[in-house]
Amino acid sequence: MLTSKIDPREFLKRLPLFADFTSDELQDLAAGTQEHYIPRGTHIFNRGDPCRGFHIVIYGQVKLGFLSARGDEKIIEIIGPGFSFGEALMFMEKPYIVGAAALADTMLLHIAKESVFGTLERNPAFARRMLAGMSRRLHGLIKDVESYSLRSGSQRIVGYLLKDEPDGDGAKVTLEVSKKSLASRLNLTPEYFSRVLHDLTEQGMIAVQGRQITICDIGRLRAYEG
Repeated sequence: MLTSKIDPREFLKRLPLFADFTSDELQDLAAGTQEHYIPRGTHIFNRGDPCRGFHIVIYGQVKLGFLSARGDEKIIEIIGPGFSFGEALMFMEKPYIVGAAALADTMLLHIAKESVFGTLERNPAFARRMLAGMSRRLHGLIKDVESYSLRSGSQRIVGYLLKDEPDGDGAKVTLEVSKKSLASRLNLTPEYFSRVLHDLTEQGMIAVQGRQITICDIGRLRAYEG
């Protein structure tokens, strides 16, 4: 993990979380902020490590997950640019309950909890935005549990392909991560994930080329999703 001497205020002021901060407030927050440049495949933290703040992704991708007793990886969430992680455990002052690793070359801002707590006391709007972000994550996790409980594996895959509401036949969907990582994110095995894509291709609903998937029959896909 590499750090730099770049002024973090230049990144902080561009993020919605800090939209209404004054120069003085940004300066105070920047004093507790570090930039980290993380090569693809590098671990950021491990399960059980102490949480001393939260992270924001500037570019790249981060996976949050853990290993099962059998050694299989389960990806809980994939974090992209502009999004943050680690806030809840920072407030609880608990160790990390998952590990984090870079799925691509990634730049992170790490904001120390002491800076966050001081800023929260002075800026109620910041508190509301942090709560909104954590609420969105909780809502997403609840939706995941609902999906795992009530939908078949193939329905989960089709739901992922349709999540951004493609505009019709011929629309392109690019997988944001590898098929193996996406399968783990959807609580499926890579073999099952590949088999469903093959079956959907054979039925003429999609066409697959690497990470790019073309929607061939969106009506049947929507009906398949249920």
